Formats: sequence, structure tokens, C-alpha cells
Amino acid sequence: MKKDADNSPIRIIFALYQKNSFMNQHLAVSLIVCYLTLSFVYSIVEKTIQWKNCKTYYKEHFKRSFLKNHVPAAILLVILLELVCVGLNTIGLYSLLQNGKTEVVLWGMIAVSFTLLLLMTGQRIAQDYSGAMNITVYFMLTVIGIFMLELI
Repeated sequence: MKKDADNSPIRIIFALYQKNSFMNQHLAVSLIVCYLTLSFVYSIVEKTIQWKNCKTYYKEHFKRSFLKNHVPAAILLVILLELVCVGLNTIGLYSLLQNGKTEVVLWGMIAVSFTLLLLMTGQRIAQDYSGAMNITVYFMLTVIGIFMLELI
């Protein structure tokens, strides 16, 4: 029975973590970058595939603000910013994992921060304070990722 316990998945993963320098140095920040990148990919796909529903939703969302007549342009701007973030993070994560270089992924995370600040500002303009608060969680995760990248 003891032999099986030594081969448990948790022990194997822990042993790999201790031996593998990549996992020691880059695992947490890589997971943060992957999470944020996948979130943005899903957002891009959702806005693109459901363009009419998205436009209708945001027109209603911003009906009492100066953005009400600029919703399609605002959605396109957000999609463009998200594409930049996804591109930088994808290239940057590859560079981080292959060479240990952080410059591109750091710029990607800064772009994510800027995009999230823009989204949070839009939620505040729409007076959707709970929506702004939800974006704050992503922003905090992004700042933690930036901090971790600066330590590498």
C-alpha cells in the first residue's frame, strides 16, 4: 500500500514541481496569463458571434449616458483592445516559457490592465457599480501577474 502512496498524482506533481525550474519560476504567472487570455478570447468570440444581441444589450446598458449613440464603435474598440491583449499575451507567454524573457508578456499584461481600466470606467459611466466591482477582481489578478513578472 505504501508503494501506491508514493506514486500518487499529487506526489508526482510535487516532485516535478521541485525538479523543474520552469514550474518553480513561471507556473503561477503562466496560469494568470492563460486565465486572462482565455477570458479575453471568450469575450471576443462572444461579441463577434452574437453581435446583434451584444449591441442591443449595451445600447440598453448605456441608454442614460453619453455613450448611448456610440455603442457599436465602443464594442469594436473593446474587441480591438482584447485582440491586442490576446496577441501580446500569447507571444509573450511563448517567449517566457521558451527563453525566460518577460518583456512581451509584461506589455501584454499592461495592455490587459489598460483594457480593464477602460471597461471599469464604462461600467461606472453606466452607473453599473456591481459590474465595475466585478472587473476589479480581474484587475487585481492582473496587477498580481505584473508584480510577479517584475520579480522574474
